[in-house]
Amino acid sequence: MGSRQVSTSWQGKNVTVAGLGVSGIPAARVLHGLGARVTVVNDGDDERSRAQAAQLEAEGVTVRLGDGDTLPEGTELVVTTPGWHPGKPLFAAAAEAGVEIWGDVELAWRLRGPGAAPWLAVTGTNGKTTTVRMLAAILEAAGLRTAAVGNIGVSLLDAVLGDEEYDVLAVELSSYQLHWAPSLRAHSAAVLNLAPDHLDWHGSMQAYAADKGRIYEGNQVACVYNAADKATEDLVREADVEEGCRAIGFTLGTPGPSQVGIVDDLLVDRAFVENRQKQAQELAQISDVDPPAPHNIANALAAAALARAFGVPATAVRDGLRAFRPDPHRIELVEEIGGVRYVDDSKATNTHAAEASLAAYDPIVWIAGGLAKGATFDELVASAAKRLRGVVLMGADRALVREALARHAPEVPVVDLDRTDTGAMSAAVGEAAALARPGDTVLLAPACASMDMFVNYNKRGEAFADAVRALAAERA
Repeated sequence: MGSRQVSTSWQGKNVTVAGLGVSGIPAARVLHGLGARVTVVNDGDDERSRAQAAQLEAEGVTVRLGDGDTLPEGTELVVTTPGWHPGKPLFAAAAEAGVEIWGDVELAWRLRGPGAAPWLAVTGTNGKTTTVRMLAAILEAAGLRTAAVGNIGVSLLDAVLGDEEYDVLAVELSSYQLHWAPSLRAHSAAVLNLAPDHLDWHGSMQAYAADKGRIYEGNQVACVYNAADKATEDLVREADVEEGCRAIGFTLGTPGPSQVGIVDDLLVDRAFVENRQKQAQELAQISDVDPPAPHNIANALAAAALARAFGVPATAVRDGLRAFRPDPHRIELVEEIGGVRYVDDSKATNTHAAEASLAAYDPIVWIAGGLAKGATFDELVASAAKRLRGVVLMGADRALVREALARHAPEVPVVDLDRTDTGAMSAAVGEAAALARPGDTVLLAPACASMDMFVNYNKRGEAFADAVRALAAERA
């Protein structure tokens, strides 16, 4: 059945918001403020949900706790939080009734006013937040009013409806958000990489890639892809873009025409220059990228390509990259102790991110393990085997990593920590220090989620940094 078109008038419209939380609550408030009759449905009925519901109901929003599956009668539009699984009965009921389903990104896109700031959008399995923040730094260096928004933690609804005026927005989008954003049309967009992730949500790698590829639909100036990841280029080929929109590749090698890449120690542009066949524009030095790990240089090139697509001068790329500081727990050097570097990449919560992190150092004492989320580790271990001095394993699914090490790196010494108490990370750092030699890097790149032992990857990274600093104080 075809979807019923939602009118532009919100007064009295019956809208169901699926889910409380960081995007559901702002969406409910915005819609209520526009005059819609809003009902929030939520699976949970815990103390936190009841407190949130009480606050919304005091503002005039109806909240139904403990039943997120039934479509409220008379619903004319569903606005969902990104994490809700597309197979939920609520969505099946909405489809059956011909009711459109939007995500918070779609809602923000539809609510933009006339002359609204264009979006430069970024997605990918890994590197999104870093790339978007680099992009925002470059745009700011060019004197543009901008903000890093979206999945990065700053609400798109706030950016679109707030009082501040922007020239352009740097937008991070997850595959969940893109799934529910059918009319989004970015000025230019990038897919950084594609690796298996969230397959339990999307159902297959093909469906996951297709949702990522939605970011290219209707692009006006540039579809930026990873020349080392053919799947991203394939998504560009399949996209329906505006006339004149170009495919722009980024590469860690020498760039061809319509690419940005590396020549000697320079980031260069052969895409947005007058004579792409013969000319290259210097953008920045590799040393301007912090840290200059290969996957981070790739992020910088993608950010530069999007900024150049928006007409930013080359000097702003350099100045923006110099000004950029990475978020904590992303290949962050904590200390150097006795010639051994201790690096925190707790954000490497999947094998693809860990592979990029491991490729940046040699030799390595690797601290790994946690919740595998269905991942396998053979490919990761095989690619890193020659760099490994030793491995310290911890967490619920460490046996999966240990078995891959036995298959692909049997000569590498492995310490298996069978403990989950608060001192476990300190023990892991101690074991890693015992294995390391001057010139080595002790690298926390778990390749797993943190929730078996820590609230989140931030807390895991903090525990690592605390343990390293305690070791430094002990050896001082």
